Amino acid sequence: MKPWALTLCAALLCGCAGPSQTLRAAAPVVFHDQLFQPPAAPVDTRHIFAVSQEMRDYLNREIGHNLQRKDSRRELFDALYRKDKLQLEYDSAITRDASQTFAARAGNCLSLAIMTAALARELNLVVQFQQVDVEESWSRAGNLYFASNHVNLALGRPRLSHGEIYSVDLSNALTVDFIPIPPKARESTRPLEEQTIIAMYLNNRAAELLSQGQLDEAYWTARKAVEQDPAFLHAYNTLGVVYQHHGNLAEAEQSLRYALSQAPNNTIFLSNLVQSLDAQAGPDKQAEAAQLRLRLAQLEPDPPFHFFNLGQAAMQAGDYRRARDLFAREVERVPDYHEFHFWLALANYQLGYLREADAHMAKALANSTTRGDHDLYSAKLDRIRAYEAHATGK
Repeated sequence: MKPWALTLCAALLCGCAGPSQTLRAAAPVVFHDQLFQPPAAPVDTRHIFAVSQEMRDYLNREIGHNLQRKDSRRELFDALYRKDKLQLEYDSAITRDASQTFAARAGNCLSLAIMTAALARELNLVVQFQQVDVEESWSRAGNLYFASNHVNLALGRPRLSHGEIYSVDLSNALTVDFIPIPPKARESTRPLEEQTIIAMYLNNRAAELLSQGQLDEAYWTARKAVEQDPAFLHAYNTLGVVYQHHGNLAEAEQSLRYALSQAPNNTIFLSNLVQSLDAQAGPDKQAEAAQLRLRLAQLEPDPPFHFFNLGQAAMQAGDYRRARDLFAREVERVPDYHEFHFWLALANYQLGYLREADAHMAKALANSTTRGDHDLYSAKLDRIRAYEAHATGK
Protein backbone atom coordinates (compact mmCIF):
# COMPACT_ATOMS: atom_id res chain seq x y z
CA MET A 1 0.00 0.00 0.00
CA LYS A 2 1.33 3.44 -0.89
CA PRO A 3 1.35 6.09 1.86
CA TRP A 4 -1.09 8.95 1.44
CA ALA A 5 -0.40 12.20 3.26
CA LEU A 6 -3.20 14.05 5.01
CA THR A 7 -3.13 17.02 7.31
CA LEU A 8 -4.62 16.38 10.71
CA CYS A 9 -4.92 18.28 13.93
CA ALA A 10 -3.56 15.87 16.47
CA ALA A 11 -2.24 17.35 19.70
CA LEU A 12 -3.87 19.72 22.12
CA LEU A 13 -4.36 23.03 20.43
CA CYS A 14 -2.60 21.74 17.34
CA GLY A 15 -4.25 22.81 14.14
CA CYS A 16 -4.42 20.80 11.01
CA ALA A 17 -2.59 23.35 8.96
CA GLY A 18 -1.93 26.99 8.39
CA PRO A 19 -4.60 29.66 8.35
CA SER A 20 -6.81 30.32 5.38
CA GLN A 21 -5.10 32.00 2.49
CA THR A 22 -6.49 34.44 -0.04
CA LEU A 23 -7.13 32.28 -3.08
CA ARG A 24 -5.33 33.39 -6.22
CA ALA A 25 -7.91 31.76 -8.48
CA ALA A 26 -11.52 30.75 -8.19
CA ALA A 27 -11.90 27.26 -6.78
CA PRO A 28 -13.16 24.73 -9.33
CA VAL A 29 -16.18 22.55 -8.76
CA VAL A 30 -14.56 19.62 -6.96
CA PHE A 31 -17.70 17.97 -5.62
CA HIS A 32 -19.03 14.82 -7.28
CA ASP A 33 -21.90 13.78 -5.05
CA GLN A 34 -23.23 11.20 -7.51
CA LEU A 35 -20.23 8.95 -6.77
CA PHE A 36 -21.18 8.42 -3.12
CA GLN A 37 -24.13 7.17 -1.12
CA PRO A 38 -26.21 10.07 0.23
CA PRO A 39 -25.61 10.77 3.92
CA ALA A 40 -28.19 9.61 6.43
CA ALA A 41 -28.32 13.24 7.60
CA PRO A 42 -26.57 16.42 6.42
CA VAL A 43 -23.21 17.09 8.08
CA ASP A 44 -24.00 19.49 10.91
CA THR A 45 -21.51 21.88 12.53
CA ARG A 46 -23.75 23.38 15.24
CA HIS A 47 -22.70 20.79 17.81
CA ILE A 48 -18.96 21.54 17.55
CA PHE A 49 -18.90 24.42 20.04
CA ALA A 50 -22.19 23.56 21.78
CA VAL A 51 -22.05 23.67 25.60
CA SER A 52 -23.68 20.78 27.45
CA GLN A 53 -25.56 21.11 30.73
CA GLU A 54 -22.71 19.20 32.39
CA MET A 55 -20.31 21.91 31.25
CA ARG A 56 -22.57 24.68 32.56
CA ASP A 57 -22.94 22.91 35.89
CA TYR A 58 -19.16 22.61 36.18
CA LEU A 59 -18.63 26.31 35.48
CA ASN A 60 -21.29 27.33 38.00
CA ARG A 61 -19.90 24.99 40.65
CA GLU A 62 -16.16 25.48 40.22
CA ILE A 63 -15.78 28.96 38.75
CA GLY A 64 -19.01 30.93 39.04
CA HIS A 65 -18.79 31.60 42.76
CA ASN A 66 -15.34 33.19 42.35
CA LEU A 67 -16.17 35.56 39.53
CA GLN A 68 -16.97 38.49 41.81
CA ARG A 69 -13.48 38.52 43.28
CA LYS A 70 -11.28 36.87 40.67
CA ASP A 71 -10.45 37.13 36.99
CA SER A 72 -12.62 34.55 35.20
CA ARG A 73 -9.85 34.07 32.65
CA ARG A 74 -7.47 33.02 35.40
CA GLU A 75 -10.06 30.73 36.96
CA LEU A 76 -10.59 28.88 33.68
CA PHE A 77 -6.87 28.83 32.97
CA ASP A 78 -6.16 27.23 36.36
CA ALA A 79 -8.94 24.67 35.89
CA LEU A 80 -7.43 23.58 32.57
CA TYR A 81 -3.96 23.04 33.98
CA ARG A 82 -4.51 21.80 37.52
CA LYS A 83 -4.73 18.03 37.91
CA ASP A 84 -7.23 18.34 40.77
CA LYS A 85 -9.63 20.31 38.56
CA LEU A 86 -10.65 19.12 35.10
CA GLN A 87 -8.01 16.35 35.01
CA LEU A 88 -7.66 16.48 31.24
CA GLU A 89 -5.79 13.80 29.29
CA TYR A 90 -4.23 14.02 25.87
CA ASP A 91 -5.69 11.41 23.52
CA SER A 92 -5.11 11.69 19.77
CA ALA A 93 -7.30 8.72 18.83
CA ILE A 94 -10.31 10.78 17.72
CA THR A 95 -11.38 14.38 17.22
CA ARG A 96 -14.26 15.19 19.57
CA ASP A 97 -16.52 18.21 19.79
CA ALA A 98 -16.67 20.40 22.90
CA SER A 99 -19.20 18.41 24.92
CA GLN A 100 -17.69 15.03 23.99
CA THR A 101 -14.23 16.23 25.02
CA PHE A 102 -15.54 17.52 28.33
CA ALA A 103 -17.41 14.29 29.05
CA ALA A 104 -14.35 12.16 28.24
CA ARG A 105 -11.93 14.59 29.92
CA ALA A 106 -9.65 13.72 27.01
CA GLY A 107 -9.00 14.75 23.45
CA ASN A 108 -6.48 15.67 20.81
CA CYS A 109 -5.27 19.21 20.46
CA LEU A 110 -8.10 20.49 18.33
CA SER A 111 -10.73 18.84 20.54
CA LEU A 112 -9.28 20.48 23.64
CA ALA A 113 -9.00 23.83 21.89
CA ILE A 114 -12.66 23.68 20.89
CA MET A 115 -13.73 22.65 24.40
CA THR A 116 -11.68 25.49 25.93
CA ALA A 117 -13.24 28.03 23.56
CA ALA A 118 -16.74 26.79 24.37
CA LEU A 119 -16.13 27.08 28.13
CA ALA A 120 -14.56 30.51 27.71
CA ARG A 121 -17.49 31.85 25.74
CA GLU A 122 -19.89 30.54 28.34
CA LEU A 123 -17.98 32.79 30.77
CA ASN A 124 -18.42 35.68 28.33
CA LEU A 125 -14.73 35.71 27.45
CA VAL A 126 -13.33 36.74 24.10
CA VAL A 127 -11.46 33.94 22.30
CA GLN A 128 -8.82 34.20 19.60
CA PHE A 129 -7.44 31.10 17.91
CA GLN A 130 -3.84 31.52 16.76
CA GLN A 131 -1.57 29.71 14.31
CA VAL A 132 1.88 29.15 15.87
CA ASP A 133 4.93 29.03 13.64
CA VAL A 134 6.51 25.69 14.56
CA GLU A 135 7.71 22.76 12.47
CA GLU A 136 4.93 20.33 11.62
CA SER A 137 4.91 16.91 13.27
CA TRP A 138 3.94 13.62 11.64
CA SER A 139 2.08 10.50 12.65
CA ARG A 140 0.50 7.61 10.77
CA ALA A 141 -2.39 5.17 10.75
CA GLY A 142 -1.87 2.31 8.33
CA ASN A 143 -1.04 3.81 4.95
CA LEU A 144 -2.32 7.27 5.90
CA TYR A 145 0.23 9.82 7.08
CA PHE A 146 -0.83 12.88 9.05
CA ALA A 147 0.95 16.21 9.41
CA SER A 148 0.06 18.46 12.34
CA ASN A 149 0.88 22.09 12.87
CA HIS A 150 0.22 24.05 16.03
CA VAL A 151 -2.66 26.27 17.12
CA ASN A 152 -3.16 27.82 20.53
CA LEU A 153 -5.82 29.95 22.13
CA ALA A 154 -5.72 33.46 23.59
CA LEU A 155 -8.29 34.43 26.24
CA GLY A 156 -9.38 38.06 26.40
CA ARG A 157 -11.23 39.84 29.15
CA PRO A 158 -15.04 39.55 29.54
CA ARG A 159 -17.24 41.38 27.09
CA LEU A 160 -18.68 44.66 28.27
CA SER A 161 -21.94 44.44 30.22
CA HIS A 162 -24.00 46.02 27.45
CA GLY A 163 -23.00 43.24 25.06
CA GLU A 164 -20.36 45.00 22.98
CA ILE A 165 -17.87 42.55 21.49
CA TYR A 166 -14.29 43.72 21.14
CA SER A 167 -11.27 41.98 19.66
CA VAL A 168 -8.70 40.31 21.89
CA ASP A 169 -5.95 42.52 23.25
CA LEU A 170 -3.13 40.04 22.64
CA SER A 171 -0.69 42.09 24.72
CA ASN A 172 -2.90 41.46 27.74
CA ALA A 173 -4.29 38.01 26.90
CA LEU A 174 -3.79 34.66 28.59
CA THR A 175 -2.50 32.04 26.16
CA VAL A 176 -3.75 28.49 26.64
CA ASP A 177 -1.27 25.96 25.30
CA PHE A 178 -1.09 22.33 26.38
CA ILE A 179 2.15 21.30 24.73
CA PRO A 180 5.57 22.92 25.22
CA ILE A 181 6.76 25.14 22.39
CA PRO A 182 9.87 27.34 22.06
CA PRO A 183 9.42 30.81 23.59
CA LYS A 184 10.19 32.47 20.25
CA ALA A 185 7.38 30.52 18.59
CA ARG A 186 4.87 32.11 20.98
CA GLU A 187 5.86 35.47 19.56
CA SER A 188 5.19 34.34 16.00
CA THR A 189 1.46 33.77 15.70
CA ARG A 190 -1.28 34.57 13.22
CA PRO A 191 -4.99 34.82 14.01
CA LEU A 192 -7.34 32.10 12.79
CA GLU A 193 -11.01 32.64 12.10
CA GLU A 194 -13.56 30.29 13.63
CA GLN A 195 -14.63 29.11 10.17
CA THR A 196 -11.11 27.76 9.68
CA ILE A 197 -11.19 25.97 13.03
CA ILE A 198 -14.48 24.34 12.04
CA ALA A 199 -12.98 23.34 8.68
CA MET A 200 -10.03 21.82 10.57
CA TYR A 201 -12.41 19.84 12.76
CA LEU A 202 -14.29 18.53 9.72
CA ASN A 203 -11.02 17.75 7.95
CA ASN A 204 -9.86 15.74 10.97
CA ARG A 205 -13.09 13.82 11.13
CA ALA A 206 -12.96 13.10 7.38
CA ALA A 207 -9.41 11.75 7.74
CA GLU A 208 -10.44 9.59 10.70
CA LEU A 209 -13.44 8.22 8.82
CA LEU A 210 -11.21 7.51 5.83
CA SER A 211 -8.75 5.59 8.01
CA GLN A 212 -11.70 3.47 9.21
CA GLY A 213 -12.75 2.70 5.62
CA GLN A 214 -15.96 4.76 5.84
CA LEU A 215 -15.50 6.42 2.46
CA ASP A 216 -19.02 7.79 1.98
CA GLU A 217 -19.02 9.51 5.37
CA ALA A 218 -15.47 10.75 4.76
CA TYR A 219 -16.52 12.31 1.46
CA TRP A 220 -19.46 14.25 2.87
CA THR A 221 -17.41 15.45 5.82
CA ALA A 222 -14.48 16.59 3.66
CA ARG A 223 -16.97 18.24 1.30
CA LYS A 224 -18.40 20.22 4.22
CA ALA A 225 -14.90 21.27 5.25
CA VAL A 226 -14.34 22.78 1.80
CA GLU A 227 -17.69 24.54 1.97
CA GLN A 228 -16.98 25.82 5.46
CA ASP A 229 -13.73 27.49 4.44
CA PRO A 230 -12.91 27.32 0.70
CA ALA A 231 -9.49 28.84 1.43
CA PHE A 232 -8.49 25.94 3.69
CA LEU A 233 -6.50 24.03 1.10
CA HIS A 234 -5.90 20.89 3.15
CA ALA A 235 -9.58 20.04 2.82
CA TYR A 236 -9.09 19.74 -0.96
CA ASN A 237 -6.19 17.40 -0.27
CA THR A 238 -8.31 15.20 1.99
CA LEU A 239 -11.10 15.22 -0.58
CA GLY A 240 -8.59 14.13 -3.22
CA VAL A 241 -7.36 11.23 -1.09
CA VAL A 242 -10.97 10.15 -0.46
CA TYR A 243 -11.59 10.12 -4.23
CA GLN A 244 -8.41 8.09 -4.77
CA HIS A 245 -9.37 5.46 -2.19
CA HIS A 246 -12.83 5.33 -3.77
CA GLY A 247 -11.31 4.62 -7.17
CA ASN A 248 -12.16 8.01 -8.69
CA LEU A 249 -8.74 8.89 -10.10
CA ALA A 250 -9.69 11.81 -12.34
CA GLU A 251 -11.64 13.47 -9.54
CA ALA A 252 -8.73 12.93 -7.14
CA GLU A 253 -6.35 14.55 -9.62
CA GLN A 254 -8.65 17.54 -10.05
CA SER A 255 -8.91 18.29 -6.34
CA LEU A 256 -5.19 17.74 -5.67
CA ARG A 257 -4.14 19.74 -8.70
CA TYR A 258 -6.17 22.71 -7.49
CA ALA A 259 -4.65 22.56 -3.99
CA LEU A 260 -1.17 22.43 -5.49
CA SER A 261 -1.91 25.35 -7.83
CA GLN A 262 -2.55 27.49 -4.75
CA ALA A 263 0.49 26.20 -2.80
CA PRO A 264 3.03 25.05 -5.42
CA ASN A 265 5.71 24.03 -2.90
CA ASN A 266 3.46 22.04 -0.60
CA THR A 267 5.05 18.59 -0.52
CA ILE A 268 1.89 16.92 0.83
CA PHE A 269 -0.20 18.05 -2.11
CA LEU A 270 2.62 17.30 -4.53
CA SER A 271 3.22 13.79 -3.19
CA ASN A 272 -0.45 12.87 -3.36
CA LEU A 273 -0.80 14.27 -6.88
CA VAL A 274 2.18 12.19 -8.00
CA GLN A 275 0.52 9.06 -6.65
CA SER A 276 -2.79 9.97 -8.24
CA LEU A 277 -1.14 10.43 -11.65
CA ASP A 278 0.87 7.23 -11.18
CA ALA A 279 -2.35 5.27 -10.65
CA GLN A 280 -3.77 6.38 -14.00
CA ALA A 281 -3.02 4.82 -17.35
CA GLY A 282 -1.52 6.77 -20.22
CA PRO A 283 1.98 7.98 -21.09
CA ASP A 284 1.12 11.64 -20.46
CA LYS A 285 0.09 10.93 -16.86
CA GLN A 286 3.17 8.78 -16.24
CA ALA A 287 5.47 11.40 -17.75
CA GLU A 288 4.02 14.17 -15.60
CA ALA A 289 4.24 11.98 -12.51
CA ALA A 290 7.93 11.35 -13.20
CA GLN A 291 8.57 15.06 -13.66
CA LEU A 292 6.75 15.98 -10.46
CA ARG A 293 8.57 13.21 -8.58
CA LEU A 294 11.89 14.84 -9.45
CA ARG A 295 10.59 18.17 -8.16
CA LEU A 296 9.37 16.49 -4.98
CA ALA A 297 12.81 14.95 -4.41
CA GLN A 298 14.36 18.40 -4.69
CA LEU A 299 11.92 19.91 -2.21
CA GLU A 300 12.08 16.97 0.22
CA PRO A 301 15.02 14.56 -0.29
CA ASP A 302 14.20 12.52 2.82
CA PRO A 303 10.44 12.70 3.42
CA PRO A 304 8.84 11.94 6.79
CA PHE A 305 8.96 8.22 7.68
CA HIS A 306 11.56 7.58 4.94
CA PHE A 307 14.08 5.84 7.21
CA PHE A 308 11.26 4.28 9.24
CA ASN A 309 9.81 2.54 6.17
CA LEU A 310 13.28 1.31 5.17
CA GLY A 311 13.74 0.07 8.73
CA GLN A 312 10.51 -1.88 8.64
CA ALA A 313 11.59 -3.52 5.38
CA ALA A 314 14.89 -4.45 7.03
CA MET A 315 13.00 -5.97 9.98
CA GLN A 316 10.93 -8.10 7.61
CA ALA A 317 14.15 -9.28 5.94
CA GLY A 318 15.63 -10.19 9.32
CA ASP A 319 18.38 -7.55 9.06
CA TYR A 320 17.92 -6.22 12.59
CA ARG A 321 21.21 -4.32 12.73
CA ARG A 322 20.34 -2.29 9.63
CA ALA A 323 16.81 -1.79 10.96
CA ARG A 324 18.20 -0.50 14.25
CA ASP A 325 20.40 2.02 12.45
CA LEU A 326 17.54 3.25 10.27
CA PHE A 327 15.12 3.61 13.19
CA ALA A 328 17.84 5.46 15.09
CA ARG A 329 18.06 7.97 12.22
CA GLU A 330 14.34 8.68 12.53
CA VAL A 331 14.64 9.06 16.31
CA GLU A 332 17.52 11.47 15.77
CA ARG A 333 15.43 13.81 13.65
CA VAL A 334 12.13 13.28 15.53
CA PRO A 335 13.08 12.46 19.15
CA ASP A 336 9.56 12.47 20.59
CA TYR A 337 7.60 10.24 18.22
CA HIS A 338 6.52 7.11 20.07
CA GLU A 339 6.43 4.66 17.17
CA PHE A 340 10.05 5.29 16.21
CA HIS A 341 11.15 4.40 19.74
CA PHE A 342 8.88 1.35 19.73
CA TRP A 343 10.45 -0.13 16.60
CA LEU A 344 13.94 0.82 17.71
CA ALA A 345 13.22 -1.08 20.92
CA LEU A 346 12.09 -4.14 18.92
CA ALA A 347 15.23 -4.07 16.76
CA ASN A 348 17.43 -3.86 19.86
CA TYR A 349 15.46 -6.69 21.45
CA GLN A 350 16.06 -8.91 18.42
CA LEU A 351 19.77 -8.14 18.64
CA GLY A 352 19.82 -9.04 22.33
CA TYR A 353 20.44 -5.48 23.53
CA LEU A 354 17.92 -5.64 26.34
CA ARG A 355 18.95 -2.49 28.16
CA GLU A 356 18.62 -0.39 25.00
CA ALA A 357 15.31 -2.08 24.21
CA ASP A 358 14.07 -1.24 27.71
CA ALA A 359 15.11 2.41 27.37
CA HIS A 360 13.40 2.97 24.02
CA MET A 361 10.24 1.10 24.98
CA ALA A 362 10.03 3.36 28.04
CA LYS A 363 10.34 6.40 25.76
CA ALA A 364 7.64 4.99 23.48
CA LEU A 365 5.39 4.66 26.51
CA ALA A 366 6.18 8.18 27.74
CA ASN A 367 5.42 9.71 24.33
CA SER A 368 2.33 7.64 23.48
CA THR A 369 -0.68 9.72 22.45
CA THR A 370 -3.54 7.24 22.68
CA ARG A 371 -4.70 4.96 25.45
CA GLY A 372 -4.37 1.95 23.14
CA ASP A 373 -0.72 2.72 22.36
CA HIS A 374 -0.05 3.36 26.05
CA ASP A 375 -1.41 -0.05 27.01
CA LEU A 376 0.51 -1.79 24.20
CA TYR A 377 3.84 -0.21 25.11
CA SER A 378 3.29 -0.84 28.80
CA ALA A 379 2.73 -4.55 28.16
CA LYS A 380 5.77 -4.77 25.88
CA LEU A 381 7.92 -2.97 28.44
CA ASP A 382 6.86 -5.40 31.15
CA ARG A 383 7.75 -8.30 28.88
CA ILE A 384 11.22 -6.91 28.10
CA ARG A 385 11.94 -6.28 31.77
CA ALA A 386 10.77 -9.75 32.74
CA TYR A 387 13.03 -11.29 30.10
CA GLU A 388 15.90 -9.03 31.16
CA ALA A 389 15.47 -10.08 34.80
CA HIS A 390 15.40 -13.76 33.80
CA ALA A 391 18.51 -13.35 31.62
CA THR A 392 20.49 -11.69 34.40
CA GLY A 393 19.19 -13.98 37.10
CA LYS A 394 17.68 -11.12 39.10
